[in-house]
Amino acid sequence: MKGDKSHKLCIAPMMDHTDRHFRFFMRLLSKHAFLYTEMVTTDALIHGDRERFLRFQSIEHPVALQLGGSKPDDLAKCCHFAEDAGYDEVNLNIGCPSDRVQNGQFGACLMSNPELVGECVYNMQKHVAIPVTVKTRIGIDDRDDFDFLFNFIDKVASAGCQSFIVHARIAILSGLSPKENREIPILNYARVYEIKNAFPHLNIIINGGLIKTDSVIEQMQHVDGVMIGRAAYQNPYWIAELDHKMFQERYELPTRKEIFRRYQEYMLEQSTQGIRLSNMSRHIIGLFQGQPGARKFRQYLSAGHPEIQKNSPELLEAAINSVSSVS
Repeated sequence: MKGDKSHKLCIAPMMDHTDRHFRFFMRLLSKHAFLYTEMVTTDALIHGDRERFLRFQSIEHPVALQLGGSKPDDLAKCCHFAEDAGYDEVNLNIGCPSDRVQNGQFGACLMSNPELVGECVYNMQKHVAIPVTVKTRIGIDDRDDFDFLFNFIDKVASAGCQSFIVHARIAILSGLSPKENREIPILNYARVYEIKNAFPHLNIIINGGLIKTDSVIEQMQHVDGVMIGRAAYQNPYWIAELDHKMFQERYELPTRKEIFRRYQEYMLEQSTQGIRLSNMSRHIIGLFQGQPGARKFRQYLSAGHPEIQKNSPELLEAAINSVSSVS
């Protein structure tokens, strides 16, 4: 399968999860994964604390800023901000089904207006040198057919988008919560394969329900890349194993404890800059999933632990000691 190898493995944008601390952690686990920020709205960037929203560390490359918005001029302006900040890509969110996003007239509801999405992409791309990509669903509500998706991809690709991340289920815009939209209805990987076959020149990355190495490897027979979401958060060490398997480089896989120690150094350094340990430790509570002592490890580092609330570095040692039998 031909495609942009930089997107062979991607870590999904996840609200309240993929902040700069989590992305640093992911880079310790994967040398190759393309990392994505949480979705940032154009209004937040234009009128809010832009420096805070755009901040990232050089270790994160390659890293993309995901934008939410539907006004071509505002999106173009935010692309400039992203390029100036050093991001490698801007991704337009056409997949989020939440009420808040719908009320702002962006996210998954824009699938019904491919002409506007095309205008947005064209305006974004013509003003910056970095790529503009789109993350979308395979359909919305009762529009669950290949022709609908084909028309959307065709119009947006004609506007200049060459890479699409496709969540392989439709979005139900009324009656289901965002959480339910991650599970309902069932996934339709075949629809994404059809799109790749119809547009062989495009870079198609598949997203949704990928939690096992074998299923990821199987996807690579049909598409150009995979995007991993909740599994990267719930079982992060799997990302290290997956990276090692997918890219087959001759390096020794770091142990869980080695990853922890490197992230511990990061947390302690960041804490000297006023970042609370609980804001960073929450990202690694799944590092020892399935290993002896994992439950105790999670308890030590959970946001509700009284010592983590006191910003106590000693708690990090107590946490790692709880999994002393694990390499």
